Amino acid sequence: MNGFDIVMVIAIILFARLGVRLVTGYIKLKKDQNQETSDDKNL
Repeated sequence: MNGFDIVMVIAIILFARLGVRLVTGYIKLKKDQNQETSDDKNL
């Protein structure tokens, strides 16, 4: 592997980690919003 391949592997790993964090954050945000709307309906 030359230097370019190593840089590409590192970049792919970092983008994959970022994507996972964004997706899990988005799911958590949607879950929290759904709980807030259901709490408002119960009042």
